[in-house]
Amino acid sequence: MKKVVAIASFVLISLLLLADFSLAVDLGMMTGGRKGTYYQFGLNMMELAKQHGFDLHVHNSTGSVENVYAVYKRPKTQMGIVQSDVLAFVLKVKSDATLKRIARKTKMVFPLYDEEVHLVARPGINAFDDLEGKRVAIGKEGSGSFLTSKLLIEVSGVNPKTTVTVGTLEALSMLKKGEIDAMFYVAGVPVKLFSENIAKQDNLHLVTITNKSILEFYPDAVIPTGTYAWQNNDVKTIAVKAVLTSFDFRRNNCDHVGKFAGVVYNNLGWLRQNGHPKWKSVNLDYPLKGWSQYGCVKKYINPSDTGSQVKGDVNPLLEAIKEML
Repeated sequence: MKKVVAIASFVLISLLLLADFSLAVDLGMMTGGRKGTYYQFGLNMMELAKQHGFDLHVHNSTGSVENVYAVYKRPKTQMGIVQSDVLAFVLKVKSDATLKRIARKTKMVFPLYDEEVHLVARPGINAFDDLEGKRVAIGKEGSGSFLTSKLLIEVSGVNPKTTVTVGTLEALSMLKKGEIDAMFYVAGVPVKLFSENIAKQDNLHLVTITNKSILEFYPDAVIPTGTYAWQNNDVKTIAVKAVLTSFDFRRNNCDHVGKFAGVVYNNLGWLRQNGHPKWKSVNLDYPLKGWSQYGCVKKYINPSDTGSQVKGDVNPLLEAIKEML
């Protein structure tokens, strides 16, 4: 009899383990380059997800625009990390009608961390408006730096002589050689590229961004003195927020993304302790202008903590764009 009970118990435990394995939910997330913070954030969430019955696949990418399209189009890819101004870029700058329709149904899962806009230049350029008539690297096409710099130029009315679409390493090399006058790079401070690849003898500096038209649409920020060894003073700039997004899915994907979001929300402390240092600055309840939180996420996080998180919070740039369409 004991032998029968033991066998039955073994079979029951095996079935439960198999059932638990079969219930693991497949999710996919688009991030960024393998050396970037987006990708590291994705890996941190992947590690957390495994502890809670999710099999999260993290994909690297070329940037925000690719991520918006991939979340809609790519199989088993329900989420992506993008810059907060990607919707404004798609609606105002991009001519792709399909991408515009996708952007309108792209929803926020959570706001993540701030990314400061670095404008690095040669002597003679001391403010954003000094880019008029200059040669400027605006980032690789489709990257976050590209879309933000294009929007900044559009909003400010400043007209560089030439805009060069190259990656950051190539742009920095061109800047040092004098082939361009300035370069944009959008990333959370400190940026490893600038810490390790610029010295005082290169005679480069960070440029303040205080253009009034730009400050109407972007929050201001400061890159503190000494963030980089070659930086001698505080530099006023602006910031964009990294945002975890999803498409306005229904049925299973809706619940899967919502449940995953609940895991992240309830385990932010674990991510701060075990993940990338930028997790320490993440506020998942931050009221991000211009973004609507995915309804499927609201169902799985504490409504008393989120309240009317982003509902009714208006981004003037998006409102202006809507009037133009």
